[in-house]
This record gives sequence, structure tokens and C-alpha cells, in this order.
Amino acid sequence: MTTRIEARFARCRAEGRAALVTFVTAGDPDYDSSLAIIRALPAAGADIIEFGVPFTDPMADGVPVQLAGQRALKAGQTLRKTLAMVRAFREGDADTPVILMGYYNPIYVYGVEAFLKDATEAGVDGLIVVDLPPEEDEELCLPALRAGLNFIRLATPTTDDRRLPKVLQNTSGFVYYVSVTGVTGAAIADYGRVSDAVARIKRHTELPVVVGFGVKTGEHAASIAKGADGVVVGSALVEAVRTSLDGDGRATQSTVSAVTTLVGELAAGIRSVAKAHAA
Repeated sequence: MTTRIEARFARCRAEGRAALVTFVTAGDPDYDSSLAIIRALPAAGADIIEFGVPFTDPMADGVPVQLAGQRALKAGQTLRKTLAMVRAFREGDADTPVILMGYYNPIYVYGVEAFLKDATEAGVDGLIVVDLPPEEDEELCLPALRAGLNFIRLATPTTDDRRLPKVLQNTSGFVYYVSVTGVTGAAIADYGRVSDAVARIKRHTELPVVVGFGVKTGEHAASIAKGADGVVVGSALVEAVRTSLDGDGRATQSTVSAVTTLVGELAAGIRSVAKAHAA
């Protein structure tokens, strides 16, 4: 059976372009606004949605995503509410892949078996759990695969050819290449090196390789799209949320459009590469 993630990458390949993977934090700045944002993402140009699960100790995240998580937690967001949001999203969208990205602690507290059951029923397609290395695959990765969820692993510039096969061993859906060392949103990648790194990873796997960290504009997205199967944008989108809020940190009439306008620019950048290739 073809998964939503596989189907989406197949569609993007048929269109001769990379996929746009958008990250937003669940519950930022509040439940209703966050749900409105994810409902608007596909029409704005998002191919795949990464939904960040807010956590109190997000060690791999830079300041923008940390602040988004704090706003969401302050507004009462929980893992259970995040699954409810995915369920609500699925009422109007049966096709766009949704991936939950975060840390193991909230899943552990929820209970792995109960979480996998509820996530599958809600319509989640895959998981990115940044603090579970391949050595801990029995903990969540293998149960997730058995439950029918893709388990997406991160590769970094420091993942050498000896380590890479271990990282890829139980990875499915796609490989997420973190193009810079450090935390999210920290720097702009060297796009020449990114293409070389993607080519190296592809020598080890047939999975699509998507690239993230440091992508902020349509121009950045176009540069990455030349050498990758997908482009991930996160910090720039959560910053678009933050800068749209009022003085008390509440959503305004421009909050959803601030995100969708940027997504439209990013999607146009990616599609410009496909048009250039077609020409």
C-alpha cells in the first residue's frame, strides 16, 4: 500500500520539482489559530506538513522554535490536543502528509502503544523524534514502523559514511538532511556543499532526501531545490507567526496570512527551478 508520503513525493517527481515541507508548532499561538494555519498550508503551496510537538526542553531547537513552543505550552497545548488537531485537519484533507516532530519525553509519558494507536487513528503519517538515536530503535522506531507510521531520521554534516548506514537502517518516508551543524534556524547553508551531501546520502538509500535549516526565502528554497527532493522551512514560518502577534502575544487578523504568504513565496521559488529545468 502506498503511503501518503510516498504518493506526495511521486506527485512532485511527476511535476519535475522538489517538495515543500513546512514546519509549524502545534498550538502556536493558540489552538484555534494553529489549526487555521495548518488548514491553510496546502492551498498556500505546502506539500508536507511537519507539526512540532511543543516540549519544555527543546535542545535541538533555536530561539524562534523554542519561543513558539513556549507560546503553545502557555496556551495549554498538549500532545493529546496535537493529535486532536491532526484529526480535525483530516476532516477536510485526506491527502496531505502530516508528520509529528519533537522529542521522546511527551510520547513516553503518553505511553508508546497508546500514542501509536491514537496517532494512526488521527491521521498522522510519520514521526521525527530528534533525541532517539538508531541505537534506541526498539523504543519507538520499530513499534512505529509496525503500526504503519514512517520513522524519519536526521542526517547531518557530521554523519560520515561509516555512521550513515546505521542512521538509514530503519528510516522510512524520507531522509531529513540537516544542512548546518547547530540548532534550528542558526545559519544559512552552503548550497554547493548541500548538493554534494545529498548526492552522498543517495548513494546509500533510494529514499527521497529533503534539506532543512537556514531556509528563509523563496531564493533560498530555489537554491536547495536544485539538488534535493524536498526543502524544509520551519524557523522562518514560526517567526512569521511571532511577528504577526499583538502586544499581548495574541493572534491577529494577519497571523494566518503572514504564514501563508511566506509559504506561497517559498513554493514559487521551488517551482521556478522546475520551470527552469523544463525550459
